[in-house]
Amino acid sequence: MAIAVTGLMSALSTSLRNAGKLTDYGRAELLAHQKMDELLIAEKLQKVTPFQGTWGPEITGDLPIGWIARVTAFETPPNPQPGTPILERVELQIWWMNGDRRRTFALEGFRRSVLREDDVKAGMLAQ
Repeated sequence: MAIAVTGLMSALSTSLRNAGKLTDYGRAELLAHQKMDELLIAEKLQKVTPFQGTWGPEITGDLPIGWIARVTAFETPPNPQPGTPILERVELQIWWMNGDRRRTFALEGFRRSVLREDDVKAGMLAQ
């Protein structure tokens, strides 16, 4: 009986540890989709250069979670000028700490935009 209880407790401990990891990943995934939606509808985002942020502990349940994003031109017509419609790529990397290990995953989205003078100055077409 003692051997069976020991085996059962070991399996239960492993299951709880795996459930905790899944919960962290699930929380990071939900926050990632929310941030991607925000980025896809935001009109004035920094282009080419990565920008980043974190979520507060009240949202993450005290789990350190952050993000790094970058917006680049994905598809442009030949010789584009300001005012030309283009397709932009939004790259989003999510990170969180699982104990002392940093975990990450990435999302990618696309959106239509209009090329602005600031985009040209930022080097968006030099890619």
